[in-house]
Amino acid sequence: MERAAQDKRWFWATLMFSSISIVAVVFAVWELVENRFYRGTDYATLHYLYITRGIASSLLLAFWAAWFVLQQRKRYEDELHQSRERYRGLLEASPGAVALYDSALRVSEWNAAAERLYGFSKSEMVGQSLPTVPAERAAELQQFLGKVELGEPVLDVETLRRNKQGAALEVQLSLLPFREAPGTLYFLEVTADIRERVRMRQRLLEIEKLTSMGKMAAGTAHHLNTPLAAMLLRLQMMRERSHQAPCAADLERVESGLRFCQYFVQRLLEFSRRTPTQKQPAELAALVQSVVSFLAPPILSKRARVALALHAVNGQNVFADRNQLEALFTILISNALDAIPPAGAINIECSRLPRSSRPGAVDGDAGWIEIRITDNGCGIPASDFPHVFEPFFTTKGAGKGTGLGLAIARNIVTEHGGSIRLQSTPEQGTAAIIELPALAEPSRDPGG
Repeated sequence: MERAAQDKRWFWATLMFSSISIVAVVFAVWELVENRFYRGTDYATLHYLYITRGIASSLLLAFWAAWFVLQQRKRYEDELHQSRERYRGLLEASPGAVALYDSALRVSEWNAAAERLYGFSKSEMVGQSLPTVPAERAAELQQFLGKVELGEPVLDVETLRRNKQGAALEVQLSLLPFREAPGTLYFLEVTADIRERVRMRQRLLEIEKLTSMGKMAAGTAHHLNTPLAAMLLRLQMMRERSHQAPCAADLERVESGLRFCQYFVQRLLEFSRRTPTQKQPAELAALVQSVVSFLAPPILSKRARVALALHAVNGQNVFADRNQLEALFTILISNALDAIPPAGAINIECSRLPRSSRPGAVDGDAGWIEIRITDNGCGIPASDFPHVFEPFFTTKGAGKGTGLGLAIARNIVTEHGGSIRLQSTPEQGTAAIIELPALAEPSRDPGG
């Protein structure tokens, strides 16, 4: 403001000084011409000379003033244009979505980041009412506007907005006052997309809860293991003393149930311990059957039909860490259980692939084993399919998944020199296909 006043004073001072200078020069030149050529002329001629001098001075002064004003105006316009371009460049380069609107929420500015975030183009927004505020957040926005009018900016508030398709967006909002002229107040809204941050925060909370649950499960299993072992011992003693056939059958069923509970508790304890990675030959078919037995409670709860076709790899070993492969198949079968409806079907089929020179094969490569886990569940939407192996990405509802399962599964398979891929059709089912290098049997001495 002070600079503008100084420029204005300089403009009028320069114009007045230059005008006076021009008039003085014209009058001096005219006096020289008059004394040189018109000395001794009559009164009428001198009168016309004075009139001519006044007219010439006025015209020259008018031309000069017009030229000077136009030059100054052009300079100011150039500066204004440069300032506007700089302002537009800063506005478009801003990483935040910027919207400028008045108290009636009529939009005056809308930058490129806002176009990308909300899907509305600038031509659609300028002069129109702000459409990105959900109805349930209208009162909140009015409260923010009231604060800004009182001179209190609203900074870094998490709230909701909606895009052109009507989808809700979690954003971080800052609202600031913007005055173009005295008495004219606009509101500058800057929003940033924080959906990924919110999702990450929710996943971390879920992981924290799951970690606490895991510790509780490990503690519970530790406390249950001792009484279960004692009950099994006492049950065996009772069976040795009992010789009645009906009673012996009942005791046998009770013993079977207790042994299942003990096995389940022991598996919980093994799962809770962090064992170092140790690869050694492991029979794949037996390992898959062990995981299916471990998941018997949720399988029975959902009345799922699990079909195993493992005969093609009976007796075939893989060079692997048994704990990691158990975790791998637990993740994939659990995902299938979550996807299928009650009484749905899961098929687990293993087959041999021909010898291959694929990279990642270990010494003693004897071809490849393919494990295919297929379900008839809900499938994966095409829009989600490219992201299924990303950490913390899940298609399950809130509290039903961490989004880490498939990411962990892919890491396990990669560490074992194999590959994993998914095939899915929405509403028809999903197939997880794992390929692992088979381990060659040790050569036998023909003469042995």
